[in-house]
Amino acid sequence: MARPYDPGPKQFVFAVGDGNDKHVSVGDPQEAYTAFSAFFQGREADTYRIEDEAARQSLVLMPGLGVISRIREADRPRSEHLRIDRVNRCLTGAMLFFENGYAGLDYFGQWFSDLADLDAAPEARGAARAATFTTEAAAIVEVARIWAASGFVDPSDRYFVFFGSRNVDEDRAERAELLQLIEFLGLERVDAPAEAAGGEVWVRTDPRLDTEFARWS
Repeated sequence: MARPYDPGPKQFVFAVGDGNDKHVSVGDPQEAYTAFSAFFQGREADTYRIEDEAARQSLVLMPGLGVISRIREADRPRSEHLRIDRVNRCLTGAMLFFENGYAGLDYFGQWFSDLADLDAAPEARGAARAATFTTEAAAIVEVARIWAASGFVDPSDRYFVFFGSRNVDEDRAERAELLQLIEFLGLERVDAPAEAAGGEVWVRTDPRLDTEFARWS
């Protein structure tokens, strides 16, 4: 059961730019998600906006373009943008926003402050994202985020496997980022077994990763 908002209820505004905004008052994130899911699936629009007016934060979903934007107008105003490859990521992002607002999406993917960066090739986006991590601690957290989305520990407990069962055409931006972070951290990449999917990346376990990965398991 979702934890109730405290203080609650919480108010959100759902909009698609046609003037028929929907105002909802909800007691918890699940109730907010249920209301927005019905709003989202009942329309065909280029842009869907969720506004938390009290917190001065909003989430903008553009499924046709494959883009999500998050906006924070209070406490150091900021906006960031994310390329998505599946429409269902829109609803996942919405749930994270309902749970913890702008910060709830911190680890959802590769955020960029410049919308134009999303037009770059996936490999260029991954390299640009990796370059933003200049400390070992931050890089390890980012590697853990990537692993948590589709990774596992191999049965021998000797290797962390990233992008499990994925092919090389999937997750290209995140794979490019990971490979650069592996080099930055001095991790040992090993050849994947012959039976592994072509897009998998295998890395020998490392004590620096063990603790952080445990937090994401």
